[in-house]
Amino acid sequence: MLAPMEWLNYHHLLYFWVVAKEGSIARAGRELHLAHPTISGQIHRLEEVLGEKLLTRRGRSLVLTEAGRVAFRYAEEIFSLGQEFVDTLQGRGGGKSLRLVVGISDVLAKSIVHRILEPAFHLPEQIRIICREDRSTQAFMADLAVHEVDVVLADAPASTDSPVRAFSHPLGECGCMFFAEPELVRSLKRGFPRSLDGAPFLLPGAGSTLRRVLEEWFDALEIRPKIVAELDDAALVKVLGEAGLGVFVAPDVVETEIVRRYQVRQLGHVEDLRQRFYAISVERKIKNPAVVAICEIARKHIFA
Repeated sequence: MLAPMEWLNYHHLLYFWVVAKEGSIARAGRELHLAHPTISGQIHRLEEVLGEKLLTRRGRSLVLTEAGRVAFRYAEEIFSLGQEFVDTLQGRGGGKSLRLVVGISDVLAKSIVHRILEPAFHLPEQIRIICREDRSTQAFMADLAVHEVDVVLADAPASTDSPVRAFSHPLGECGCMFFAEPELVRSLKRGFPRSLDGAPFLLPGAGSTLRRVLEEWFDALEIRPKIVAELDDAALVKVLGEAGLGVFVAPDVVETEIVRRYQVRQLGHVEDLRQRFYAISVERKIKNPAVVAICEIARKHIFA
């Protein structure tokens, strides 16, 4: 005789999904307009039904366990499909959309990420792009292996000692541009790049390939800038640079966007300082049409 089926309570799953997205029960409570004990109790019930712990506490935040990551992935699909169902019946749907999950190393400039991803938004098919950030490319390898992430954008190829078999597809390379707020540019423009010796500088984080090539370049020219900060977040680098705290470096192909978005000016251009960009996947030959579009446009136009 078959055992009675344990039906999944989708309200419980919804509460778990919102908590996982928000990172805390308090924020989820504000989103759902429910009290903390109500949400906490429903998630515990879901864990009892599944027989797995889904969330664990790290500091003040809740983070997903391994089982929680699987549950979250299914919840994303379930509630996305539910929204498509409602939209279709109400005349707003245009069929099931493609879903592209992109892992992004946070050392990459947001402006370059935007340029690389842009072709995917203009495909004939409807597409939903989900971006996830982490400090290192290596952190995404396990996600690639279980297809939680479709492609990773990075400034270096996948490590050869990675336990996951991944393929690094070159997107292209470019030179580097040095930027600073206008007054600092005026004081350093003459004699660049020698003028960087002793100048305040915002250095990329230690996990960045740009950090390594920049330090090698400084050593070769015997330039010793005054390091004001070391930053993993490329967006924060530009904010501090706009505030006049130091010189920073970015890819030369996004000079226009940086100057327009931040109150900074170009200090100098170094073509020999090269930045390289890669799309990393578990496919030797890429089949996902969105990833194909990203790679083709990057090679033919962005980094041509």
